[in-house]
Amino acid sequence: MLDFSLSQEQLELQAMVRKFTKTEILPFIRQWDEEHHFERSIIDKLAALGLMGVCIPEQYGGAGMDYNALAIVCEELEYGDTSYRTAVSVHTGLHSLTILQWGTEEQKKKFLIPLAQGKKLGSFALTEPEAGSDVGALRTRAVKDGDFYILNGSKMWISMCNYADYFLVFATVDPEKKHKGITAFLVDRTFPGVETRPIRGKLGIHAGDTGEVILTDVRVPVFNRLGAEGEGFKIAMAALDNGRFTVAAGAVGLTRAALDASVAYAKSRKTFGVSIANHQLVQQMIAKMEAAYQTSQLLVYRSGWLKNKGLRNTRETSLAKWIAADAAFQSAADAIQIHGAYGYSNEYPVERMMRNAKALVIYEGTREIHTLMQAEYVLGLRQDKPLNRMLPAWEG
Repeated sequence: MLDFSLSQEQLELQAMVRKFTKTEILPFIRQWDEEHHFERSIIDKLAALGLMGVCIPEQYGGAGMDYNALAIVCEELEYGDTSYRTAVSVHTGLHSLTILQWGTEEQKKKFLIPLAQGKKLGSFALTEPEAGSDVGALRTRAVKDGDFYILNGSKMWISMCNYADYFLVFATVDPEKKHKGITAFLVDRTFPGVETRPIRGKLGIHAGDTGEVILTDVRVPVFNRLGAEGEGFKIAMAALDNGRFTVAAGAVGLTRAALDASVAYAKSRKTFGVSIANHQLVQQMIAKMEAAYQTSQLLVYRSGWLKNKGLRNTRETSLAKWIAADAAFQSAADAIQIHGAYGYSNEYPVERMMRNAKALVIYEGTREIHTLMQAEYVLGLRQDKPLNRMLPAWEG
């Protein structure tokens, strides 16, 4: 039976993160965005609240809540700004949950516990200068050398790369095998040959950290290989199921932020002697935002429900990410329209929302990739094969 009502614990979590966003992010985000400043202390404060490992089992240092608790955290943080939701998405969704799903018990004890506690930060390094949607084209190489692999290559558009302690790096052990040669590695920043550089000039997410990871003859112990050789593509796709889930949840928060800003402005702004809230075309845009918010949130919670059951959710999460990200961008654009000329300046937050929302329809599977995926599912051209390791069902 589907039941998307929030438990008392989830309601308390929602209230806590909502208060955190209101007091710790919203008063400062305009300045941070203008200065392209990532406020590292926010991560430490999230860790102190147990939010960097909110859905990681308690035995591995987490809070032991369910996967929709992670969605709640992401929605509330993105209401404040995409930057800090992205940090949680990458650290928890793409990195930590991948170790939980694919790591050995020894790897979980070594890596996952400090990650869930927020003592270490994790990042996800898949995209390359010439390999984005086409994962099989990645060029980063891993060559076996005794008890080590030697990694060479570079990764682009890596969130949190200048602050992360661990990188989940995907490299090929045999380029001729394409997807079947890809292998996953946990790379420590302190390993010789690891270098990171920030990326400047982004359209949005100015308060977030994005960069390039350069690997030059990096010796990675065999112990740090996640899964078997050649399992990297499956691991990456499973990781993206979790990452896309958090992006979709964040998009819900951005839509709600655009809606709230539009409602407040429409009530206060007058034209032709009346509040613009009385104009039907303004009402139409606000009604669309409300529909987008409710629809997107339901799609996210359905994906979370499947995760809680330990069921494959690639199709459902892809749909949630596609619809929620598109809705967030359209809602932000409509919010600017409602604000008129004021919406075009950073005096109001809606222009920042639109800049940030554009990233949502690009990363972790472009809008076009998810459109094709959904069409292929409907046409019977795509079927999800069972994974030999599933994300563990929530046992609460």
